[in-house]
Amino acid sequence: MPRITIMETGLVSSGNRELYGSYPQMFEHMIGAADANVTFDTVSVPAGDPLPDPGRLEAILITGSSAGVYDDLAWIAPLEDFVRAAHDRKVPMVGICFGHQLIAQALGGTVRKSEKGWGLGRHVYDVAPGNGLIEGTRIAIACSHQDQVITPPAGARTILSSDFTPYAGLLYAGGTTLSVQPHPEFSVGFALACCEMARSKGEAPDSVVTPAQASLAEPLESARLGGAITRFLTRSA
Repeated sequence: MPRITIMETGLVSSGNRELYGSYPQMFEHMIGAADANVTFDTVSVPAGDPLPDPGRLEAILITGSSAGVYDDLAWIAPLEDFVRAAHDRKVPMVGICFGHQLIAQALGGTVRKSEKGWGLGRHVYDVAPGNGLIEGTRIAIACSHQDQVITPPAGARTILSSDFTPYAGLLYAGGTTLSVQPHPEFSVGFALACCEMARSKGEAPDSVVTPAQASLAEPLESARLGGAITRFLTRSA
């Protein structure tokens, strides 16, 4: 029975957690829909849970967070060491949003707050042909981010891209590490809540938030990306 260790790097607010669940719960729902046999452990990094030995883990998933990978937080550098160790040991590993940026930074890439501003709502990404993981030529997924990978690590292949987010999905050298900027674990309700949070905090203007909210009336293809991530994490189980 495959077992995935979820590295929780961000905490959902209490009100939204009651409605939509924690980030680990969102991922458990997404992965469980693709493979009901998967079991889970959660390590809450901001809460101070000790980092496990990655060599003892079957598969790793790193969640999103409101933090930036360049923030001066005591837990980020040790988590980067963890990422490098897992990558070197070829443990299947996936990062989402903050996790995407953290993996890229840990393996030699560059991440910063983008001059393009907030990416919110439903974004459509081009899928690189012959990538071996994600089918089709385009995929629509919810996103919520200001930071972006600006320069991918050496040897990383871009498998998802858009004009707004050129490096939205990366498959790293060795083929056991994958990261994506958008959020296949988000429900439409939580994606809408993220839009409203960005507006209420004064971080994103109405000119960005209003069309982002409207875009979420169109279908998301979260299950297609969620299935690809599940297969990637469990294929060696």
